[in-house]
Amino acid sequence: MKLGVICDGISRDLNHAVSVMDEFGLEYAELQFVGDTEVGDHSKQEVAEIDSLLRDRGKPVSCLSRHIFAGMTAANKPGDQLHTKHMDALKRVIEMAHVVGSPLVRIMTQRKEQILWGLNGAEKWNVAHGVWDTMPPLIAPAVELAKSEGVVLAVETGNGTLVNSNYTARKLIDDLGAKDTLKVLWDPGNNCWCHELAYPDGYEEVRDGYLGHIHIKDVLVDTPRATLEVRRMGEGQLANQFQPLADALRADGYDGVISFESVYHPGNGDFEAGFRLCIDEFKKIFG
Repeated sequence: MKLGVICDGISRDLNHAVSVMDEFGLEYAELQFVGDTEVGDHSKQEVAEIDSLLRDRGKPVSCLSRHIFAGMTAANKPGDQLHTKHMDALKRVIEMAHVVGSPLVRIMTQRKEQILWGLNGAEKWNVAHGVWDTMPPLIAPAVELAKSEGVVLAVETGNGTLVNSNYTARKLIDDLGAKDTLKVLWDPGNNCWCHELAYPDGYEEVRDGYLGHIHIKDVLVDTPRATLEVRRMGEGQLANQFQPLADALRADGYDGVISFESVYHPGNGDFEAGFRLCIDEFKKIFG
């Protein structure tokens, strides 16, 4: 399968990150921060230099991953100041995507509300009424922009976002009627927080044409204690789900990229060291 990494998880020095990718035979570069700058905020000259470096080193870009729409709430409306700020950033990221040849641009969704739907009394006492319905109108202009620009958006399943499971990601796509332009960027580690079992449950939600990109990391969540621990690959709660998931992706002919998300460190803040402790297991399972 097509394997890559979110480069700044190794280093924000892209040249160094690419050298580490070469060391471990990873092909696809996912860009989030290069230097101290988030994608979408680089100058045209900087974008050209990024493009030249990656092409010279044989590293196609899998996804440009800015935090589009992150931090918005149900109080935001299409066209308000914050929404316009995010849409302007999206336009800049799409411009960069055309230069570097990225087929995908990541978006996020607004902040999480815990209970969106309910039955047998919960619909009266517990549901955050109307919150879900505020999201499609915020995302729709991004979908239309992407469609006109010939790129595909990937909505990430996030820990603290309204789309935090494959179920909700698929529902958003269906509500927008946007299956051709909006795909799921599935992060099974993030979905652990809402207790969606990665395999088979999460995979079944997206296997029929919804899945566009995957982030892989291992975690241990303790929702009652509001605590998240990133674990060495194969030592968290996803350890027994990675292999059947990889087997299913192969059997179904998944042709997107699987990016390792290097957010683990062994207690010393050294994320490159964490990458080196995890990458062999990642490659053994998904390679």
